[in-house]
Amino acid sequence: MKIIFLTLFPNIISCYFEDSVLKRALEKNLFEVEFVNFREYSTNRFKRVDTPLVGGGAGMIIDNEALRYALKDLKSKYKSKKVIFLTPVGKKFNQKDAVRLADEEVLILVCGRYEGFDERLIEDFADEVLSIGDYILTGGELGALVIADAVLRNVKGVLGNSESLKGESFESNLLEPPQFSKTGEVPQILKSGNHAKIKKWQNSLAVQKTRFHRPDLME
Repeated sequence: MKIIFLTLFPNIISCYFEDSVLKRALEKNLFEVEFVNFREYSTNRFKRVDTPLVGGGAGMIIDNEALRYALKDLKSKYKSKKVIFLTPVGKKFNQKDAVRLADEEVLILVCGRYEGFDERLIEDFADEVLSIGDYILTGGELGALVIADAVLRNVKGVLGNSESLKGESFESNLLEPPQFSKTGEVPQILKSGNHAKIKKWQNSLAVQKTRFHRPDLME
């Protein structure tokens, strides 16, 4: 898999891949990342990529030119790809999306800034429009990183132990049951060695935890 970040601030994103699990997986060539600054596609003398809103209104939006040229360029380079625009008005990203998108060959994440995108860019290039929540961020870079992290951990080999992916929260509309370390006092059933009883006990706690923290998942 290859993930391409289209952003005005590549340094915000690139440092995330310099440590921990994703760094090791990247060094093993389990996935690729590319950072494209679409300001480089601007044709005006000042390399500006923002423009006032037509019809008035506060703030600026990403212009219809530089980002369009960048997307056209990537479209010509990669035949099998999925283009995702990050914007608060998009569908809320979830774990099922993360698993689904992990099968893509090339994932292009388009990070917004200012007051958003010229709508024509979304209409012409977006395969999907996603959001990570009902709130506003300064830019789409954090949202793109959230999606990239959630997707990449479902790519084979990235986590090292595939068993880590089993029984995670949201897989069956339930949160994970409480987990305990070996130090200190822990529930005796976890020491029983009876895996069937442990699993039943954990499932019961998962239901209770979901009912308390996220009742919406059980509707």
